[in-house]
Amino acid sequence: MRFAEGSPFPPIAEYAFLSDRQVQALVAPSGNVEWLCLPRPDSPSVFGAMLDRAAGHFRLGPAEAAVPAGRRYVPGTLCLETTWQTRTGWLVIRDALLVGPWYDDTQRAVEYERPPGDHEAEHILLRTVRCVNGHVELLMDCEPSPDYARADATWEYETEGYSHALSRIAPGDLPLRLTSDLRMGFEGKRAHANTTMRDGDERFVSLSWSDHQAPQSYQDAADRMWRTQEYWREWLNHGEFPDHPWRIHLQRSALTLKGLMYAPTGALMAAATTSLPETPGGERNWDYRYSWIRDSTFALWGLYTLGFDSEADGFFEFVADRCEDGSDLQVMYGLGGERDLTESTLPHLTGYEDAQPVRIGNGAYNQNQHDVWGVFLDSVYLHAKSRDRLPERVWPIVVAQVEKAIQHWNEPDRGIWEVRGEPKHFTSSKLFCWVALDRGARLARRRGEEALEQKWRAVADEIHADILAKGVDERGVFTQAYGTSALDASLLLLPLVRFLPKHDERVRATVLAIADELTMDGLVLRYRVEETDDGLSGEEGTFTICSFWLISALVEIGELRRARALCEKLLSFASPLQLYAEELDATTGRHLGNFPQAFTHLALINAVVHLIQAELQQQRGFSMAHQIVT
Repeated sequence: MRFAEGSPFPPIAEYAFLSDRQVQALVAPSGNVEWLCLPRPDSPSVFGAMLDRAAGHFRLGPAEAAVPAGRRYVPGTLCLETTWQTRTGWLVIRDALLVGPWYDDTQRAVEYERPPGDHEAEHILLRTVRCVNGHVELLMDCEPSPDYARADATWEYETEGYSHALSRIAPGDLPLRLTSDLRMGFEGKRAHANTTMRDGDERFVSLSWSDHQAPQSYQDAADRMWRTQEYWREWLNHGEFPDHPWRIHLQRSALTLKGLMYAPTGALMAAATTSLPETPGGERNWDYRYSWIRDSTFALWGLYTLGFDSEADGFFEFVADRCEDGSDLQVMYGLGGERDLTESTLPHLTGYEDAQPVRIGNGAYNQNQHDVWGVFLDSVYLHAKSRDRLPERVWPIVVAQVEKAIQHWNEPDRGIWEVRGEPKHFTSSKLFCWVALDRGARLARRRGEEALEQKWRAVADEIHADILAKGVDERGVFTQAYGTSALDASLLLLPLVRFLPKHDERVRATVLAIADELTMDGLVLRYRVEETDDGLSGEEGTFTICSFWLISALVEIGELRRARALCEKLLSFASPLQLYAEELDATTGRHLGNFPQAFTHLALINAVVHLIQAELQQQRGFSMAHQIVT
């Protein structure tokens, strides 16, 4: 897998991720904002240069340099700091999507399903600049290209002078305002400014899209930048992180997940982007700006483990809201709970590295994927255990979803990987139908519903026996689907959902077979494309979530040394800002697919915590044995 040499597109891993919990932006190393959708993350893009170099951008940086001296997140935050060196001086630029105090208690925010907290997005992208040495020519260049570059935007001065500019974009004529202490001018849809900054000079520019007041001075901008940093640091302080060298990876993953949550509803986005390719130049390009029910179990595992109960509860309530009216549970939803996510293509966009088609919407939303009932019921069970209660409104939903699993478990489906080939009897789909019945029976026992517990336990036992009879090959290895010998990384979840005891030889054989036979340079493929009818052509990279699942599975079967080696390798592949896309090219280490990927960061949290806890237990056991001997 090779990317085009001399490409104008930055590597996916080099983008920085910003969020105010209502929108997200991706910033290239050049200081170019290349992805921002308004007014929601799943709305059309205003800046879309990461999918077409002519689809809108917003650059702030030195006129004579495009490669920074250094980039980092301000520790404990989602605020980006970029340091620039030129031949004549040094600049430091900070970027953030501003978060401020809740703005208005006199009226309710109509988009909010969850109770608002103390803070709210200010709907402002703020960029501050300070010259720390010498002198540097600063360039600002803002060229929005609304509606995925299908519409134009023109600028006009909003007040006297050169510091306030206004553009309006459809639908609804959303206001787009530039406010700065730079002197701005316009050329068509491009607003630009340049100035020479000298040692100690400070400047700011903000882009806003609501009635919130933008900063009017550098001091105001600096204060609001600091307030946003304090918001993220205070939030992170609520977490429970081990005192361990890998703590920083857990914290960055937690911040990324928080940034991918849509505050008004509690929905967790799968990723901030659409159509970043899983195969360079290929067709495996999908829109991940939606909320997958499949993420619920893994999100609750990770968030409860780190002590972020409020976020876990919010996502659980979002999922519960979707089926409270008796509707069938879909694979995914829009961030506001929308059910219709019809897929279409944007042929006028070149795509990242010429990877086409560029897709919006996701045709998998109405697929039959039978794991959804299991992941939902597992999340209900996790929620009930963590709270020691089951909300009364959830019980009818539990009954309905368990009955759906009973009705459909023995039918073929599209599977956890949403294949677009013919439906099959995927073993992992049967596994999660068993999870649905098992967790349902446990919840029925908690409520004293003995008849339902017995009924559901009997069906769980039937599914269990069916999987053991049809989903295991002659080697004692669980296979991708009934009647095939192909391997599938989703079966690494077998020991994690407690389908069989972790010391069962079939579990061990499956984990080791995947580790040895379904990997490239030690990184895990989700399946072999030549063995799986997924309806697509071309190769794909290793799935990073599957590699993290392998760490957890190796821990379960007692292979701690091998688990640690893989964990160290995966953590070394993190982006320069410790983020992960969906896949890794095992040969080059380049990130592939949408970015940053919630599923990957959830799996990282679970794997790293799993391994740390296992090693601590091993150390305690060694210490006790040493004391006994001595």
